Amino acid sequence: MDTSTATSLWDELIGTQPDPDLWVVIATLAAAAAVVVPHTVWRISRNAITIAHEGGHGLVALLTGRQLTGIRLHSDTSGLTVSRGKPHGLGMILTAASGYTAPPLLGLGGAALLGAGRITLLLWVATALLIAMLVMIRNAYGVLTVFLTGGAFLLVSWLAGPQVQAAFAYAVVWFLLLGGVRPAFELQAKRSRGGAGDSDADQLSRLTHVPGGMWLFLFHAVSLCSLIGGGRWLLGM
Repeated sequence: MDTSTATSLWDELIGTQPDPDLWVVIATLAAAAAVVVPHTVWRISRNAITIAHEGGHGLVALLTGRQLTGIRLHSDTSGLTVSRGKPHGLGMILTAASGYTAPPLLGLGGAALLGAGRITLLLWVATALLIAMLVMIRNAYGVLTVFLTGGAFLLVSWLAGPQVQAAFAYAVVWFLLLGGVRPAFELQAKRSRGGAGDSDADQLSRLTHVPGGMWLFLFHAVSLCSLIGGGRWLLGM
């Protein structure tokens, strides 16, 4: 790669791109809702939320000084992130709290980038995160799902035109914002039936002696506030 090409790529990465028309923003919102709301479709699309959920656990584990040993993603949309370190303390608490909050916060961050016209930067950052996560996956199904997801981002980033890139980016961010809301309600329903005894909320309760319901409230607050704030940015409000 010569200097001019590298400079051009860098300029494209840090530069801004024009916002799509409002109808594109609305259409991508409708598309995201169509894969989040219906239960039959959600059973498949939830895999992408699980990637963000477990990726959140893994990233925060590394940032807090824990040793990330592996991530597993399962076909029932569950996942498991294993890290080594003290079984208590702030690092463990932040790691446990980062799962349900990761998808909506990633959506909020993505909305901020799109609101600033950084479509290319969003796509490249997402691709880099997925590639980094792929290294830590420890089961075949997880490798397949992360590889396909990362491949989609890579193809759009390199081969698609500006309009397709914009539509793809907005659809992804809407999906993270909307899809980030539903898992907390699913967890609430499971806990009301006496299930999910080892959920993130219950682990946090044991770590902090704060009731699991309070942690569930935090998950709801983060996801709903992210949806409202991110939605306003995406709609240009």
